[in-house]
Amino acid sequence: MNAPLIQPVVGNAVLAVQGLRASIGRVPVLRGVDLNVGAGETVALLGRNGVGKTSTLRAILGLLPRRGGAVAFQGVDICRLAAHRLSALGIGYVPQGRGIFPSLSVEENLFLGLRGAPDPTLVDDIYTRFPRLAERRFQAAGTLSGGEQQILAIGRCLMRKPSLILLDEPTEGIMPKLVAEIRREISAIAKRGVAVLLVEQNVRTALSLASRIYLMERGQIVHEAASQDLTTDPSTIHRYLGVAL
Repeated sequence: MNAPLIQPVVGNAVLAVQGLRASIGRVPVLRGVDLNVGAGETVALLGRNGVGKTSTLRAILGLLPRRGGAVAFQGVDICRLAAHRLSALGIGYVPQGRGIFPSLSVEENLFLGLRGAPDPTLVDDIYTRFPRLAERRFQAAGTLSGGEQQILAIGRCLMRKPSLILLDEPTEGIMPKLVAEIRREISAIAKRGVAVLLVEQNVRTALSLASRIYLMERGQIVHEAASQDLTTDPSTIHRYLGVAL
């Protein structure tokens, strides 16, 4: 029998995760993850490959079955809600690999899953923020570059007016020019008061965007620090991630 789920209370956190455990089959992948994200805050989750970063995002959303622990969004326990209901609550997710539909147009992807007609003001805002999407609105999404597809995935997420966004490797495999654009947009999202939980392999990108960093090893959070502290003490990054700043 699965361990009982508890209700977390972590100040005014938009997202509060306590003791989150999950397995793939019989193999444990999360062994008690604790983290929280406040309104307008960007928090990064870093670690070597295979330590459970993507699994953490998926378990928060219920896409990976939880085996214990708790997840609260704006003070409400969401563990018993189906994953598809979380978008309506205000939780956005941009998965690794973007999840766009290549045969649909940019605009069809952008509006996918909306209930009712899109808000014209919001559409104008998205196209103003992402002029590449406006230029290619009737083009098949599969013909876009990897970076443009990532921008489309972020734009689609923003169409749902989230107050929390989970981003999984948003700059992976993207040309530097578009990486800079994606960084600027993630920063702008947080300035609008949206909470962001970011999984990112590029340590410099994570440190530049996030105010706090969680470091993972073997399915657990093993270190938490302000980004500024890690920037001035690169030995911690090297110890846990094996990279030099």
